[in-house]
Amino acid sequence: MSFSAWFNEHYDEKGPVKWLAFFLEAVSSLVLFTLMALTCVDVVGRYLFNSPLHGGTELTEIGLAVMVFAAMPVITWRGGHIVVDLLDRFLGSKVVKALSLFAALVMSTSLYFLALRIFELGERSIRRGVVTEFLAMPTGYIVQYIAIMSWATAAGMITYGVYRILFQSKD
Repeated sequence: MSFSAWFNEHYDEKGPVKWLAFFLEAVSSLVLFTLMALTCVDVVGRYLFNSPLHGGTELTEIGLAVMVFAAMPVITWRGGHIVVDLLDRFLGSKVVKALSLFAALVMSTSLYFLALRIFELGERSIRRGVVTEFLAMPTGYIVQYIAIMSWATAAGMITYGVYRILFQSKD
């Protein structure tokens, strides 16, 4: 199977969003693989050579942040979050649509303002020169990355999430 056939089979999005989803998932999977290798090196070093990987905890924390926040916009765009639908069968489809739309608007607005504050904290960390304890890596850039990916998630929720609720829901 060619790459383009596999790509078109596994990615339903259209246009540049398809490539963005692929890129973000590739980043997330590459970081996950790196975290696995990092953990293996740390465990082997710790138990066989009595010398753990210095800064391994910091690299793991940063890697987890990169991985989670790279996947978050794609999951939101596809509507892959856990949904509890206990009342859906008791409420009418129009009420469920209205509640879903309200929830999407509240979530995207909350993410936008949360990302705004996170970005400000990242700027402050950069200005103050805050670095990690062992590796002396600047933390502000990772914090700003989290804010940017939160904005991307909010944009995905407000655009395609609302579109999906309004036009693709089953009545």
